Amino acid sequence: MTDDNCRIEVVPEVAYVEEQSDVASDVYVFAYHIVITNTGKVGAQLISRHWVIRDANGQEQEVRGLGVVGEQPHLVPGQSFEYSSGTSLKTPYGSMSGRYHFQADDGTRFEAAIPEMVLVARRILH
Repeated sequence: MTDDNCRIEVVPEVAYVEEQSDVASDVYVFAYHIVITNTGKVGAQLISRHWVIRDANGQEQEVRGLGVVGEQPHLVPGQSFEYSSGTSLKTPYGSMSGRYHFQADDGTRFEAAIPEMVLVARRILH
């Protein structure tokens, strides 16, 4: 298969969730929404994910698992799948990025990069 056959576009959006955060306890909550679109020429199933979440202190957390939000969607060419989830940090800013692992209908395995999301809490006035 050529690269044109197996192509996935990942578009993330992130937002700080002030009402769930607790600045006094160093808990900063972020929600994210992901749109995954099969821009290739063959169907493919999302098998697993691998996230790397970094806080402002350089601490990294890796998250690996099957599917996303309990699903392993199969996307035909042109089809999209959307989901929302969240994460928390112990610092007011950080980042997260990663990869989705797919299997095309012919058995070819490939990855789709998750663009880096910058996580920034709203400034707090003193």
